[in-house]
Amino acid sequence: MSHYKVLFLDIDGTIITPDDKIEDSTQIAVTKAQEQEIEVFLATGRPIHEILDIAKTLKVNSFIGYNGAFGIYKGEDLYKDFMPPDLVKNFLKIAEEYDHEIVLYTNKHNAFTSLDSPIVKNFITKFHLQQNELYNESDLNNILGITLINVNGNEDRHYVNEGEVHLTQVHVEGMENCFDVIRDHVNKGFGVNSVLKHLGIGKEEAIAFGDGLNDKEMLMNVGESFAMGNAHPDLFSYAKHKTTAVGHSGILNGLKVLGLID
Repeated sequence: MSHYKVLFLDIDGTIITPDDKIEDSTQIAVTKAQEQEIEVFLATGRPIHEILDIAKTLKVNSFIGYNGAFGIYKGEDLYKDFMPPDLVKNFLKIAEEYDHEIVLYTNKHNAFTSLDSPIVKNFITKFHLQQNELYNESDLNNILGITLINVNGNEDRHYVNEGEVHLTQVHVEGMENCFDVIRDHVNKGFGVNSVLKHLGIGKEEAIAFGDGLNDKEMLMNVGESFAMGNAHPDLFSYAKHKTTAVGHSGILNGLKVLGLID
């Protein structure tokens, strides 16, 4: 039996290929890990209510969603950390001023500032979002994550002074003008540490794979970290290992390096 206890996997660019598929090798890798009693978490910027089909395919029921703001372990809520309402209101004000769109994620639906904009429609299609509504002030105290849409040039700079947050460009082809809002103290690394504390295990017993800059805190807080071959160039310095690309059995090959798969 492996001494590793938990495996954290990003979704876009790590599990999901650019053509929206999951390789057979990825499913094999996840199954092999589970057979060795390694608990697999999907660790994503996406809302959890929109990834249940992926979870079903991989037979996973543990999650870190919304870039670290909501954790679930074996189907049971582990923690939630909502965004400060004042920060949300400030971001909405800036977005209106600069003609940006925003999607604000609750644990039930995706609240958009517009559902008619072509770029919003493209975003919804790209990420297969189903639970979409117009933002309403009743959502204000229930926001777990935010993605900025249609942010051009260096307009992202207008947001970085709105609290202890930073922005990471969405590392998906065609989404270069979209940015995830990452809180400095609530991110995937925060989620990883919350899971490890709950399970009572050390970071040396944890593995993680990612490809985007929103994965850097996650990779820094596990014992064995892998940047996918297709990762953002700036991510490699945060990972212990570099594996092959998402479309070339990256997760499977990484687990082979650790001796978990022959």
